[in-house]
Amino acid sequence: MKRAIPMWLMAFVLTAAFLVWQKVSGPTYEKRFTTEIAGTVIKGELLRTNSINADMPVTVHVPDTAVTATVVWRRYPTQDPWARIPMQRDGEVLRAAIPRQGMAGKVEYDVEFAKNGQKVNAPANEAAVARFKGDVPDLILIFHVSAIVLAFLFSTGAGFEALTNGPSLRLLSRIAFGCLVVGGLILGPIVQKYAFNAFWTGWPLGEDWTDNKLAVGALLWLIAVVRTRDAGPGRPAGKWWAVLAMLVIFVIFSIPHSIHGSTLDYETGEHIQAMLAPLLAVFG
Repeated sequence: MKRAIPMWLMAFVLTAAFLVWQKVSGPTYEKRFTTEIAGTVIKGELLRTNSINADMPVTVHVPDTAVTATVVWRRYPTQDPWARIPMQRDGEVLRAAIPRQGMAGKVEYDVEFAKNGQKVNAPANEAAVARFKGDVPDLILIFHVSAIVLAFLFSTGAGFEALTNGPSLRLLSRIAFGCLVVGGLILGPIVQKYAFNAFWTGWPLGEDWTDNKLAVGALLWLIAVVRTRDAGPGRPAGKWWAVLAMLVIFVIFSIPHSIHGSTLDYETGEHIQAMLAPLLAVFG
């Protein structure tokens, strides 16, 4: 018991930390900006994901009524001319909406603020890129996310159990693998189908990093399950395979979610895996 408490406490802390990283690092996390124009400081967030069933709202809190704004946007990745949508004032908030796109359709956009003859664009260095997706039923999404969270938790717990020669290595390895199968290989494709009309876009059908990294994680834990089949009290069989699988899961979860994901090619109407925009969105 004394060994288990700090082990699982550390597993919970690592799980929470990686979940936060997955949320804030991915290309679907809101693009935050801070800018200043004619003495007025403006802070805001631009959406980078939206439903295909609704126009994407663009809202910025700007109490200074002397400030006006225009949304400048175009489909991505294209060489379309930039379209301009004047933002309407609603009290202290400026509002506009970018027309909805098809599944995996993307737009790049920024906001041009104006005051006293001055103009400034935000974000300053590059446009935000937003992707449209189909709506996933809440229940499916809850079970999918819950299973993935439990997979990381039990993967970490199994790895720690292996490092400490604990008696539950065999059981924890199987739970970790089972959660990966249910959350990643069963519910994951269902979520993908609802969102982008494809069950699987990883190897060998495509290059989607989310699908590929889950497949690699599940494969490593499958090997660990086989190698730890004789593990028990005083018999840490296959322990280093469990440790390796845990470390691989760490690497997988350090890769931002949805990187190199499905993108609508507006010329062909096909879905491609575009890498450049998500990387710019994360590291730009």
